[in-house]
Order: sequence, then C-alpha cells, then structure tokens
Amino acid sequence: MKTDKRQFGDFGEGIACQFLMKQGFSIVERNYLKPWGEIDIIAKKRCVYHFVEVKSVARETLDSVIHETEGYRPEDNIHQAKLKRISRAVQTYCLERNISNEWKFDVAVVYIEKSLKKVRVQMLFDIVL
Repeated sequence: MKTDKRQFGDFGEGIACQFLMKQGFSIVERNYLKPWGEIDIIAKKRCVYHFVEVKSVARETLDSVIHETEGYRPEDNIHQAKLKRISRAVQTYCLERNISNEWKFDVAVVYIEKSLKKVRVQMLFDIVL
C-alpha cells in the first residue's frame, strides 16, 4: 500500500508526463530505480533523452504561484547529494540501454491546487548535474 506522500508524488508525475507529451515529448519510462538513485521520468524529443525529476507541491491557490512562493522553491529540495544519485542513475541507464545520444537533466515542478483540482507545471530545462 502506498503512502499518501507516494500517491501525491505519483499524481504529480502523471501530470508532468501529460504536460511533456503535450509539448511533443514521448515518455520512454517512469520510475527507473536503482539502489543508488531514481529517475522519475525518462522522456525523448528529437533524439534527445530528457531525465526529469518531478517535484510536486500543494498550494491553497495557484493565483499566487510564481517561481518563488513565500521564499520556498520546490526545486531547492534537489540538493547536491540528490543530484549525485540522479547522475549515477542516468549513467547506469545510459550504459544499460547503450544510449550514446545527447541527453539532458530537467526538473518539472508541479503545483497542485487540490480544492479546485487545478495544476500548473513549470519546467526547468537543461540543469547541470
């Protein structure tokens, strides 16, 4: 049985996948997991692989959602140790799948207003690992 936090995260990842597909990406895989790291979404667009970390956050209202809300940015939770784990997972994925194509690391921030069932997705593209 999944925790509420895991269910919320899965919901945000699903929203991010829908957003990416509307932007012309194809979803290759979700939740690639190794003991040393996880990749939430692996997508592809024009022969470029995109490894996407999803950060979901609930808000009372989406009207106040800007890049920084009340001093908190969800992407700030992607600290150096997390980046190192993601980098290892990306390297492993590319080796296992013989991927030599260009790839990028992106972050999808999914803001969710539960009461009105609204969402807003903000993408941060091409983050350096």
